[in-house]
Amino acid sequence: MDHFSCKGTNKMARRSHGVVGFRPCCFFCVMEEKDPCVRKAWLELSLRDMHMTRDDTELALTLSFIWRFAMADPENPELPSLGVFECMAKLLKKSLEDVEWVMTGQNVYVPYYAAHVIGSYTMKKSDFAVKAVESGVIAPLVELMRRKVSWVEQRVVVRALGHLASYEITFKAVAAYEDEVVRLAMDIASTCVHVVYEEFVSVQEREGRVRYHSDLLTRGLGGLEMENRKAEEWASQLQCWSLHLLSCFAYKEMSISLICNKNFLKELSQMWGGLVNHTSPAGIGLVRILCYSKQGRGHVSNSREMILSLCNLSRSSDDWQYMGIDCLLLLLKDQETRYKVLETSLFYLVDLVELKALNDRTNLGDRITRVLLMDSNKKKGCAYTYKAQKALKEIWRIKVERRKRERKLIEGENQEKVTEASVVVNLIKKQANQLLCVGDIEGAIKCYKEAIGLCPLKLRRKRMSLYSDRGECYLLLGDADAAISDCTRALCLSEPVNSHGKSLWTRSRAYDIKGISRESLMDCIMFVNVRSFRGKIPYYAAQMISKQIESTWLFEEARATRLRKMMLKDKNHGIFNLLWVKEFYFQFLMRIRI
Repeated sequence: MDHFSCKGTNKMARRSHGVVGFRPCCFFCVMEEKDPCVRKAWLELSLRDMHMTRDDTELALTLSFIWRFAMADPENPELPSLGVFECMAKLLKKSLEDVEWVMTGQNVYVPYYAAHVIGSYTMKKSDFAVKAVESGVIAPLVELMRRKVSWVEQRVVVRALGHLASYEITFKAVAAYEDEVVRLAMDIASTCVHVVYEEFVSVQEREGRVRYHSDLLTRGLGGLEMENRKAEEWASQLQCWSLHLLSCFAYKEMSISLICNKNFLKELSQMWGGLVNHTSPAGIGLVRILCYSKQGRGHVSNSREMILSLCNLSRSSDDWQYMGIDCLLLLLKDQETRYKVLETSLFYLVDLVELKALNDRTNLGDRITRVLLMDSNKKKGCAYTYKAQKALKEIWRIKVERRKRERKLIEGENQEKVTEASVVVNLIKKQANQLLCVGDIEGAIKCYKEAIGLCPLKLRRKRMSLYSDRGECYLLLGDADAAISDCTRALCLSEPVNSHGKSLWTRSRAYDIKGISRESLMDCIMFVNVRSFRGKIPYYAAQMISKQIESTWLFEEARATRLRKMMLKDKNHGIFNLLWVKEFYFQFLMRIRI
């Protein structure tokens, strides 16, 4: 009996039988009941006996409805108070115990929706999380992770466990499985992107894909292109939620040595939410939590890949730039890790000393200066390298000596000298521009350097322009590192931070030359947002964005790995060439559409 045909029957049955002993015909009719007492009784009965439902289609539709109901209002106490968590726990246990049942018809959707309902109701309220734990949901959720279910179920299982681990009151229940959960979450975070690509995205024919995966991704709408886009989003979410689960343990300083496995840290440095999941801090969120613990800082400071990743992030226009800076400052404040990272991070952070504020962090440049100048005269009894000494002297000159000198001028109300300096700077800048027009780039750089040295620190906008122009000159000479450095300094001086279009575009091209695609992409996107192009993105910017999206595609490494395997596996070069061309052509067309 369907939902529409059972409405009248329910009304008649209710009048003749009352509530006691009556079993409603369908869950949807129960949800439409107006009488609160009757509705409550029927809902409680429906949830209690739902795991015994024989109609697999009705069960799948009911669970889908409950999940949508939970997502629409996750703080609504109605279903949690009537046993929805006990119901989901029973369904998960049945799915684990009876493989034949779960593989019958629409029952294949049961584990997915049951775990999703748990995660949806526990994402905002701790008292719902307590009810879920008391209902026994953790054991079947962990068992689902242990059983190596498909990536589609893994995504919602990890999400649910992550919500339960987020609350102080329910963390202990998840921590009872500490070693296993941490190892499984690390494995999922490391492998999920490759798994989704191999099992789904790389499958070129729709018939070859798991049917219910496709249905869940697009709800039956759209073709391969839509499915691939959604699969990329879900793969990113699976990785980010796995990292969130690990962050819950790292925050409690549990399993730090396990999480800080050398190979995992190397992989972690490359994990980011991507454009499809830009609201998640992904890998950097976990790294920052690790840097708050002494043991975590020791492990992070030993990972060269991680330090370089943090340094690049600190000089980017990424939303998580402040997290990269936080991590480096935490490592530099610790005397046991300071000298492991100083020689590398110094040459990145020196470009940020004139930052005023970033997010809610005020006077960030002064904080960076104080940390960098700690113990600047000695390094555990050994002298700094020449380059490090030079960089530290520059910081001291700009942030200490020049600031004191110019402050005295201002206090003495000697504004005429400031005005005179501004006029001289303008003349030197004009000369630099003329040299640049006739092709004397090195001469222009010298003039810009002289102007920067004379320009008062309070004239931030003028200094921004000088650094930006000199950065452009360095790029013309092919010195990408110097161009990035100067453009970063210009962007630190801009109001607000990272809002100077010319510097963003120059730095994006410099990062492109160095092959640092993620930072190049973020700068180019920020450049387009900052500049008003009246709805039309210039061809050169669109071309750069397209190129970097291709390079930073979530599945790019998995695609390259698959092609390498095809090369090694197939000894018949004729067949290999045909397969390789077919694979490459398919992926090329797919990326063009995306």
